[in-house]
Amino acid sequence: MPLLSDCGNCFGLCCVALAFSASADFAVDKPIGKPCANLRQDFRCGIHNRLRAEGFSGCTVYDCFGAGQKVSQSTFDGEDWRGSADTARKMFEVFPIMRQLHELLWYLTEALAHPATEPMHADLRAMLATTTALTDDNADALAKLDVAAHRQEVNVLLLRASELVRAGFKSRSRRGADLIGAKLRRADLRGANLRGAYLIGADLRDADLRSADVIGADLRDANVAGAKLADSLFLTQTQVNAALGDTRTTIPAALTRPAHWRS
Repeated sequence: MPLLSDCGNCFGLCCVALAFSASADFAVDKPIGKPCANLRQDFRCGIHNRLRAEGFSGCTVYDCFGAGQKVSQSTFDGEDWRGSADTARKMFEVFPIMRQLHELLWYLTEALAHPATEPMHADLRAMLATTTALTDDNADALAKLDVAAHRQEVNVLLLRASELVRAGFKSRSRRGADLIGAKLRRADLRGANLRGAYLIGADLRDADLRSADVIGADLRDANVAGAKLADSLFLTQTQVNAALGDTRTTIPAALTRPAHWRS
């Protein structure tokens, strides 16, 4: 199942179904269900190459894990939201749920790729199959799904996987820690538990985050120039997009180096 965004096969759902508020990330307010003023008739962004300059840096950070094309082409069989008000309502309701399911699929797939998690591969495969089946449900079933409860079930497995991968490292837990603006240049964070940590604006230049669990960590404007992120655990495209790296920063092969990073 493709877990990377394919905007060419999506009906601009992130530009319509989601709300945003005027802030450092977005130039204007936009409610749920209202198309962004920059969305063209072909569902492309009219200022795609100028998003940051125009005050829409939040758009360059967002990633749907492929949920947009799944909802557009599979759940709704290629029928776009402009066809009817009922289709639009259902599609906008289902999209955020699908996005969460695809995010979970990303984490489960990564957990399965680690040799250290071999003792629990059967459980991970079973949960991967269950979650995949949920993404194939119809719109009405998806809308009724208790996605928070399912996330919790998956998280139990991801925690176990994280512990297996990080076994042997002595880094203390910084789970949920307030590390906003922290001076962590050249820090040895190998195997650290950084789940949900606030690393906004942190100095992580040349830091070593190999095998560090960064699921849910907020890396907005964190300086990761030269940082070792290639083997970080559960790193996502959204986190990479939110950070500020350079050509020396290593990232997982499955992720794309952001265009705004320094050369």
